[in-house]
Amino acid sequence: MHALAPGFCDAASVYLLQRWLLEEHSRTAADPPQIEARRLALRIGSDTSEDWEHLLPVGEVLVFPRHTPYARAVATGETQLLDGVDRHTFERLRSTDPDDAGVDALLRSASFLIVPLRLRGAAVGFIACTRGPDKDPFTRGEAVAVESLGARACVALDNARRYERERRTALAIRRSLLPETGQAFESCRVAHGYRPAGQDNVIGGDWYDVLPRGDRRLAMIVGDAMGHGPESAVAMIQLRTAVRTLAALDISPAELMDRLDAVAGTTPGASFATCIYAEWDAELHTCTFVGAGHPPPLIRGPGRPAAPVALASAGLPLGLATGPYEPTVLHLSEPTLLLLYSDGLVESRTRDIDQGISRLAGALDAVTDDVPDAAHPDALPSLCRRLLADSGHDGADDVTDDRTLLLAELTPGKN
Repeated sequence: MHALAPGFCDAASVYLLQRWLLEEHSRTAADPPQIEARRLALRIGSDTSEDWEHLLPVGEVLVFPRHTPYARAVATGETQLLDGVDRHTFERLRSTDPDDAGVDALLRSASFLIVPLRLRGAAVGFIACTRGPDKDPFTRGEAVAVESLGARACVALDNARRYERERRTALAIRRSLLPETGQAFESCRVAHGYRPAGQDNVIGGDWYDVLPRGDRRLAMIVGDAMGHGPESAVAMIQLRTAVRTLAALDISPAELMDRLDAVAGTTPGASFATCIYAEWDAELHTCTFVGAGHPPPLIRGPGRPAAPVALASAGLPLGLATGPYEPTVLHLSEPTLLLLYSDGLVESRTRDIDQGISRLAGALDAVTDDVPDAAHPDALPSLCRRLLADSGHDGADDVTDDRTLLLAELTPGKN
């Protein structure tokens, strides 16, 4: 737009067909009775009436009948050169406010140029340029220059639409995969948080889930498939689905992890994924942990600082078929905070993972002590948000991995 106004013309607008924006792929007539187009952008020169901005609002959807030069440009693919306002536009503008100075200035425009935008042979919109009566009318040579500019603009618009489509798809996948935050179960409240690595990633290889099991048990898991792109996301989805299927069976946490290891070994991209599985038994007041090459959970009891769970075995990553996984069982007689997390919260280029775990434990103590009402429904989600905000390490540029956490408040009841 800067290349057109104000140097080339007094005002320039870009219109895109609604059906293209909405990605409607049904067949349309070669010469439809009308077209619907959205004004995507507008730029006016400093000498042009500012009233034009409210007369030509960005985002407005207009209907252009077949006989208008705009619909003709779209249907034929040919640039339209006009020596004044077309009848349809004249009547539309005049009906808005006949005494408006901006309307009068537009109606006195001496020259119009309408250049169709085409992508891979299909019409997607048009560019409309306007010159006032004090300027020379557009020439055919100038029209060719705008056509060349429009061809390059089409490529950029198509790339932007493709990016937005992929982003919407990724967001939809992520929303479908993430359990509801702030969940409450018998003797347990759960919240969680997730932030992808960098600014451009929407979904990566981290996953987490909360799964009720039989006999008042609750399964919680945080995992990490290697990488951040779509391949790791696919591996993550398959592992998460496998855990959900296995959790529906009446098997122990250790056997569940053994079977998940076998699934990972035959799933492309899932080998070397890590995870930590925790199962809270409200009836027995026990929490059972099984790890597969993952950082240890943190627990924080009343009056005691947060500390990592001393796992009987850290285990190796999934998919290596290294033998049975060994469980660790803790008996909890008091309310306890449990934090499962991915290595993105504790690993950094500037310190080792043990330092990162100690730092995260200190952060959990700090944010927990600051909570005025731990029983409030938003208390746990608030703690998750603060822990994620504090996990930027030594600066935003240092965050190179997804950050995922799952925070549970385990409350043993009376037998």
